[in-house]
Order: sequence, then C-alpha cells, then structure tokens
Amino acid sequence: MNRCDWCGNDPLYVKYHDEEWGMPVHADRKHFEFLVLESAQAGLSWITVLRKRENYRKAYDDFDFNKVAKYDDEKVLELIQNEGIIRNKLKIAASINNAVMFIKIQEEFGSFDAYIWAFVNNSPIINHWNCIANVPATSELSNVVSKDLKKRGFKFLGSTITYAHLQATGIINDHIKSCFRFSGDLPVKNE
Repeated sequence: MNRCDWCGNDPLYVKYHDEEWGMPVHADRKHFEFLVLESAQAGLSWITVLRKRENYRKAYDDFDFNKVAKYDDEKVLELIQNEGIIRNKLKIAASINNAVMFIKIQEEFGSFDAYIWAFVNNSPIINHWNCIANVPATSELSNVVSKDLKKRGFKFLGSTITYAHLQATGIINDHIKSCFRFSGDLPVKNE
C-alpha cells in the first residue's frame, strides 16, 4: 500500500497517517487537541508528540478547553512535573492561554470550526504533490490564519505550526498523489 513516506514504518505514525492526517475535522474538541499538540511540537518532531498524546489526554482533561482555560498555578506546576508530556513552561502557559482564546472565538463565530473553515469557504484545499519534498512548511493561507490567531491573542501558533494544523484537520489535504489517502474523498472526523 502506498503512503506518504513521512510516516515510515512506525506503527503509531502509520496509524495516524492512515486514520487521521488530512481528514476533515469539524469537532471543536479535536481542533483544540491538535492546537495543543502542535504548539507543543515547536522545535520537536511530530512523532515525539504523538508518542505522548495519551499522556496529554490524561493531563489535559481529554482536551476539554473549558477546563484547560481555568487551569491555575497549581495545575501548571503539576503539568511541569508530568514526565509524560513536554514540560516546557512557556508551551504549557500558551496552551492555557489558547484555551481562553479558543472560547472567545467560539463566542464570536459559534464554534472554532466555523471560524477556521471559513478561511477556505468550508471546502478543503486538495494539493497535488508528487513527492513529500514538494510539500511546503507554510503557505499564504497559513500565514493569514496564523496572523489572525496571533491578533486574537493565541501563542505558539506561527505559520509553520498553523500549516500543520490545517494539514492535520483536513483543511489542507497534502497526501501525495501516489498515497492511497490522496483521493480527496476522506471521511470526516467528528469525534
């Protein structure tokens, strides 16, 4: 079976590629999960974060942004001491800040999903790359979305991390043409 070669043979990476990456997401909690994980990734490999994902789920109340927005200093200290996640104080602080901003976007747009998908008129961008080397780290779209998120007070969501979010949630489909997931006919993830 042909896949995008970035996932290699690691079973966790293959499962993520086959079952999640590039599939349209419309559940706000899933959007928030990816925002937390992608901002934690800054400077690290995605597989490092993916291996810690279950620990993040436990540590971050299953990515309940309403709970995360209320985390206090005691909870921050608990997270900093949690060896199962990336213990970077700035990234942890950013995740809490971003939960607050996430809720503000929901209040303004009805959902984070409505906000983020409006950038593409609710229709995913399906790229036609021949090889993974052609896939960019940023795009004009990720620049625009990142700038807007920053203007709204989000942290650790530069253009590269924003592009990763757009890819992960299917707003941009960057599966290469030879990949079995390229079809653009991907199921929607609403969990």
